[in-house]
Amino acid sequence: MTREREIYLHKIKRNTTLVIVFQISIFILFIALWEYLSYMNIIDSFIFSSPSKIIKTIINLYHDGTLIRNTYVTIYEVLISFLLSSFLGLLIATILWWNEMLARVVDPYLTILNSLPKVALGPILLIWFGANKVSIIVMAIMISLIVTLLSIYQGFKRVDSNQYKLMLTFKASKYKIYKYLVLPSNLKLIISSFKLNISMCLIGIIMGEFLVSKEGIGYLIMYGSQVFNLNLVLTGIIILSIIAILLYSVISYIEKKIK
Repeated sequence: MTREREIYLHKIKRNTTLVIVFQISIFILFIALWEYLSYMNIIDSFIFSSPSKIIKTIINLYHDGTLIRNTYVTIYEVLISFLLSSFLGLLIATILWWNEMLARVVDPYLTILNSLPKVALGPILLIWFGANKVSIIVMAIMISLIVTLLSIYQGFKRVDSNQYKLMLTFKASKYKIYKYLVLPSNLKLIISSFKLNISMCLIGIIMGEFLVSKEGIGYLIMYGSQVFNLNLVLTGIIILSIIAILLYSVISYIEKKIK
């Protein structure tokens, strides 16, 4: 390894370390300032809560079993909706790429479904499936599926035309073109769409829990707002943030391993 390369790698490592230090410092400063303003009654702790009150709320929820149970329910629903929407998104995108005529027929309907406010369908889902986990998971799939599908399908359409024509010249079948060209060249895009998908599923699950659930983090947030328990509301939001970060990190880890 040359001296110049060592200096370059050291610079990258140093910059990465500085970014992490700044990120952690900003977070600690924000928490400390929040706690100080609340303690000095500069802000109303009843409305804005405080880090210490949120920690106490988390401890209380943990001791009575509420934290584990509701977190498990939300993560379970998110994972189910993520797996289903990811599989269906990839499958439908493949079908549309395979059949250009079908893609042209359904294109306006996909646009309509993508722009449709899915929350408006909540009452209909409640009637169709009842006030249960099925309604919540269907809500999340409706929110995430179209986005995932369109993202992957657009990637399939943008595959290198020269490579595509070259494979046709050698009389490659549609299946071989898909297997050896379309999928490999869009692997990064598929993983990126899964990153977006996990976030959309989490949003969909929380929206569904707001409407019909009697358990889950969304239910805790809704219940806290109804009884004016802002500590519970902010605790739920923080738990959701942690869940989102963890799930996103798992997808990012898988992406790095695939590279």
